[in-house]
Amino acid sequence: MTILILIIVLALIFDYINGFHDAANAIATVVATKVLTPFQAVVWAAFFNFLAYWVFGFGVADTVAKTAHTMEINLVVILAGVIAAICWNLLTWWLGIPSSSSHTLIGGFAGAAVAHAIAVHGFSGYVGEDGATHYWYEIVSWYKAGKDGAMPSGVLIIIAFIVLAPLLGALASYLISIWLLNASRKTIGPKIFTAALMIATIVFVYYQMVPYEKIEEPRFDSHFWSVAFEAHNIKWFLVAFIILTVSTFCLIFSSLNLHQADAALKKMQLLSSAAFSLGHGGNDSQKVMGIIAAAVAVYINTNPGVHMDAWLDVVLPNDDAGIKGVMPSWIPLACYSAIAAGTLSGGWKIVKTMGSKITKVSSFEGVAAETAGALTLYFTEHLKIPVSTTHTITGSIIGVGLTKRVSAVRWGVTVSLIWAWILTIPISAILAGLVYFILSVFI
Repeated sequence: MTILILIIVLALIFDYINGFHDAANAIATVVATKVLTPFQAVVWAAFFNFLAYWVFGFGVADTVAKTAHTMEINLVVILAGVIAAICWNLLTWWLGIPSSSSHTLIGGFAGAAVAHAIAVHGFSGYVGEDGATHYWYEIVSWYKAGKDGAMPSGVLIIIAFIVLAPLLGALASYLISIWLLNASRKTIGPKIFTAALMIATIVFVYYQMVPYEKIEEPRFDSHFWSVAFEAHNIKWFLVAFIILTVSTFCLIFSSLNLHQADAALKKMQLLSSAAFSLGHGGNDSQKVMGIIAAAVAVYINTNPGVHMDAWLDVVLPNDDAGIKGVMPSWIPLACYSAIAAGTLSGGWKIVKTMGSKITKVSSFEGVAAETAGALTLYFTEHLKIPVSTTHTITGSIIGVGLTKRVSAVRWGVTVSLIWAWILTIPISAILAGLVYFILSVFI
């Protein structure tokens, strides 16, 4: 139980570090464009980090918890993974490198699990409880096909999104920038496109809504308020609100002078940075929830017959067995509080990299980048994929830079960032493996 409590404490410390390490993701553009002061920006971002508690579910947490097969590891594996993730996060923060906290955690967890498998079984095959021959590398859930056409999961999917997340962010921000640029012209075509997009958004979001009859635990007696405040529905309401707000601006953009347009864009940056902070809180806090859930599951597996107190009554969902997940409310509350507190602590070295070194960012580019980043995070969270908020917003900033010219992006800085992204998972894995072997000597 002592190691379990230590893991929970360290996981929350990692969540706090994640907050100030990744604070720059949400606030870099609003600071760079002087919409908010650095202090105002971190307070703004921290508030929406915490508000994400009422918006997002636990899909990403479930994916992270199942990075390694919990039936085949012990608590030392998770402890080593969290320690390695904390060390790498602090190092990259100190060096001002916007690496991925998400991939640090995944790499640490997977690396410690592989080290455990090698330590227990060696490199040769062994016969598992199912009677089949297994190998050390199978301890990690590399790939699992989605059920009924759903998105597949596993570490390989997470690795794929090292490339896909920034590409999606870049593509979305590029398209939003082109949309805004065309909307500034006094022609009818962009307005027709914008009106059609508004209608399409309303129809799409309507069909994504969960009706009252399918809500498992309605929050209110009123059907209307229960539907309106269902977490899944709130997320889609936000998507609609973001797109419709930008669309409304596009409809009147051509009638505004330069000063009026810039003032409106700065106000819209408050909305876009808030939306991205929500996505950041919802995506990154769930990863720590997943680690805590995995630790509890491992503790139960290694201590059969143990009675867990209600505050630690965590159950990982299993769609194949029809088991629904259970997460005591203090865990998400603690995780969202920790990441919000971390965001309040700032992370100014990374703010400088994100807000000025990649490309010069104006209010126009800030709105496009943050809106694209927020939408990318919402959709990937919906697919239960733990993507990097760092990669997403970096890709989005690059996307808006490309609308000016290719040379507007400082590719030397970008290439350095990409190397940091590529190396994060393997370095975290190797570091976690070493930490595991050291801990195994004493525990």
